[in-house]
Amino acid sequence: MFDNIAPDYDRLNHLLSLDVDKLWRRYALKEVVDGTRQVVLDVACGTGDSTVAVARAAAPGSRIVGSDISTGMMSFVLEKARKAGVEDRVTVVQGDCEDLPYADEEFDRVTCAFGVRNFEHKEKGLEEMHRVLKPGGKVVILELSVPGNPFIAVLYGLYFKHLLPFIGGMISGEKAAYKYLPASVYAFPKPEAFSRMLEEAGFREVRHKYLSLGLCSMYTGKKDLSL
Repeated sequence: MFDNIAPDYDRLNHLLSLDVDKLWRRYALKEVVDGTRQVVLDVACGTGDSTVAVARAAAPGSRIVGSDISTGMMSFVLEKARKAGVEDRVTVVQGDCEDLPYADEEFDRVTCAFGVRNFEHKEKGLEEMHRVLKPGGKVVILELSVPGNPFIAVLYGLYFKHLLPFIGGMISGEKAAYKYLPASVYAFPKPEAFSRMLEEAGFREVRHKYLSLGLCSMYTGKKDLSL
């Protein structure tokens, strides 16, 4: 499905979110880069918006790895990196989030922007993120969420369940994909439940923050230095 929508994915993301997704990524970026040379893994990197953003903001000598199960999505990453002038910092590797092809404790940061809801087994994916993080490392996750305010939630539902699938399907020709999107968001665990999942995967100091009136959630967690 993601291979099929890859050519229109970026255009539709920005159109359907009114470009607010770019703001959300900037929030996450502040949690990822710290001014030092870093090795960062962007899980479920898609077409590489977050991968390239991290590469542009990271300190010289940093290495950013984009990983996704969809080769169609990843086919756009290196060209974006080249246009941004950071192709020397970015590599892409096809990989399953539930069986990441990396050694234990390989990365300073692990990020995932709008991809965890697509994991078949979320607990396993989170455990894998924890495994490949260095002690003291941080995970930063962005995920779409349902607003808590009842009035906003009603408007959100009308747009997200009806208008968005219509527009997305009309432009991409993949109506099923844009019906799947709202269904996957509504099925995603509530913030309290997902925060517990992060803790059960081994993360500590887990924090959740709503962005844009609850349209998006940002989660962070750290790996114990003692591990």
